[in-house]
Amino acid sequence: MLLPNILLTGTPGVGKTTLGKELASRSGLKYINVGDLAREGQLYDGYDEEYDCPILDEDRVVDELENQMSEGGVIVDYHGCDFFPERWFHIVFVLKTDNSILYKRLENRGYNEKKLQDNVQCEIFQVLHEEALASYKEEIVHQLPSNKPEDLEDNISQILKWIEQWVKDHSS
Repeated sequence: MLLPNILLTGTPGVGKTTLGKELASRSGLKYINVGDLAREGQLYDGYDEEYDCPILDEDRVVDELENQMSEGGVIVDYHGCDFFPERWFHIVFVLKTDNSILYKRLENRGYNEKKLQDNVQCEIFQVLHEEALASYKEEIVHQLPSNKPEDLEDNISQILKWIEQWVKDHSS
């Protein structure tokens, strides 16, 4: 059976991982957190001192994921999206969180002040929504609110309905 590939993107702290894991467990799709994948495979290209984090080697990440993506049925979770091949994804969800909520979430993660401010700015200016629109066909890019537990439930049921419809539309 043919299954769709889904991209979950958005500023760090918007709830991609929570949504992705829950969605995978309810849909049977495979969940891949690109940050974890990079850590496990050491898919890095240096270190960013300013942000205190490793720099992702995007080409190696793409090589690492290519086979699984061509098989389908994968949920990919990452805050960037412009380096993935456009052909990989059937739908892209950009999660969006109110700034005050996002600030608290990132503060709880222990982000330094610069990283906190930059991520909140990124959310204010919808940088990742713009990046998604620039990287994929507009009609497959959707924004989802991610502020409270009810949003999570709504998003999951919406995406599950979408998956079900996609599978119907693509079964011979």
